[in-house]
Amino acid sequence: MIDSQAVKNTCNASVESKGFCFYKCTNGIKRHLAVDILGFPFFTHCTKANVSDDQGLIEMLSKNIDYFKSKPVEQPMTTILVDNGYHPDQLTQALEQIYPEIMTKIQFELSAKPSKAQKQTKGLSGFVPVAARWVIERSNAWVERCKSLVKNFDRTLERSNAKLKLCFIRLMLKRLAVADTA
Repeated sequence: MIDSQAVKNTCNASVESKGFCFYKCTNGIKRHLAVDILGFPFFTHCTKANVSDDQGLIEMLSKNIDYFKSKPVEQPMTTILVDNGYHPDQLTQALEQIYPEIMTKIQFELSAKPSKAQKQTKGLSGFVPVAARWVIERSNAWVERCKSLVKNFDRTLERSNAKLKLCFIRLMLKRLAVADTA
C-alpha cells in the first residue's frame, strides 16, 4: 500500500524543502510511504509538498528500482494498493520508461471507495474507513507519535527521510523486544 502525507514545516526548514500542497493547504513537505500488509515500510521518500502524489510515487519507486530488477519474474506479481489520488495509467507509462519490465512484476489496484448508496444501505454518512486502506493510515499515525516527526524540523529532505526511517526502525525494534519476552 502506498500513500502520502503532507506535513507542515517549521521556521527551521530550508527553502529547498518548502512547498505548498493545495489539496491539504499545507506549507511543508510530503512523506511518501510504501508499506506491507502489517504496516511496516518497504520504501520511504520525502519531497516538497507541491509534488503530486503520482510524481512522488514515481521518484520513490525509481530510487528503489533495483528491488524490482532483482525480483524473479516467476514470483507472483506484487499488487500495489493506491487511493484515488493516484492515476495508475500515468504511473504505468512513467515507470515503464524507467524500467520497461516493471509491469511484469507489479500491478496497481485502486482502493475501493464506498459510494453514497452503499453508505446509505449501511446507515453511514461522511467519512467511512476502508479496511484495506486503514493499514497505511495506521502507519502514518505511528509516525505522528514520534515527537520529532509531527512537523518538519529538518533543513533537508534527506534528513527528513532518515528520521522517518529511524522512527520505523525504533518501532520494529520495540515489537521485536516484546515478541522476544513473550
